Amino acid sequence: MFRKRDRMIQIKSDAEVALMRAAGLVVGRTLEVLRAAAVPGVTTADLDELAETTIREAGAIPSFKGYQPHPSVPPFPGSICASVNDEIVHGIPGPRELCDGDVVSLDCGAILEGWHGDAAVTVAVGEVPAQVHELLRVCEESMWRGLAAAAEGGRVSDISHAVESYVLAQRTGYGIVEEYGGHGIGTEMHQEPHVLNYGRPGRGPRLQRGLVLAVEPMLTLGSPRTQELDDHWTVSTVDGQVSAHFEHTVAVTVDGPWVLTALDGGRDRIASITGAATGAAAAG
Repeated sequence: MFRKRDRMIQIKSDAEVALMRAAGLVVGRTLEVLRAAAVPGVTTADLDELAETTIREAGAIPSFKGYQPHPSVPPFPGSICASVNDEIVHGIPGPRELCDGDVVSLDCGAILEGWHGDAAVTVAVGEVPAQVHELLRVCEESMWRGLAAAAEGGRVSDISHAVESYVLAQRTGYGIVEEYGGHGIGTEMHQEPHVLNYGRPGRGPRLQRGLVLAVEPMLTLGSPRTQELDDHWTVSTVDGQVSAHFEHTVAVTVDGPWVLTALDGGRDRIASITGAATGAAAAG
């Protein structure tokens, strides 16, 4: 999501991570509602209204609405980002109707008791080509590889390397978007450190208990070059190719990665990568 670099790294207590889990569950449940609602004929404004209602009914506040990272940028008008086809991130919800064959990235954030959750999914609307399904699969799996690498004692770039390594291992080449990536998260939506989706392992800040990160790879079917549209928010591919974007919020714990925005805590997906369920993931 949006990037802001003037923040210190924030380490949370176990009790604070538990509060972030509550915010994460609001986000995770909202995305499940949105995923089911993303069908041909619905507008991105419809999805935005549904998201805001769902978040507020849970006692939380949409993180994105009114967000302004810099005075030169207009406040973001939506409760979600809805980015369609060649739009990678930060798409503004509006009257656009989703059509059969579209893909839409739905990025959602919520604040509960002062703590943030942030996650995104890219949804296929109706029937899409096989290569687009595969793009979505690879992007989501690369995210999970990154999440599984969020182990205490490692370095932030271990996550970056895990994402990139999985993408590069696929037979079809994909563009890895470099200008945007993940971030620290806590009492603010965007904190240090920045989490790249590429790079060598063993670099950057230490992965320590209480560090919470948003991991969010973005892939394209063509060039990874991006452009910002005239609305000052929407980022799209330069070549017009389809993109995909997935995100989860993960906490580093003594028992392993705990995916705060996954409804099951990431238990099954982490286990499929590491070969054993971590205590944190198993806790849900």
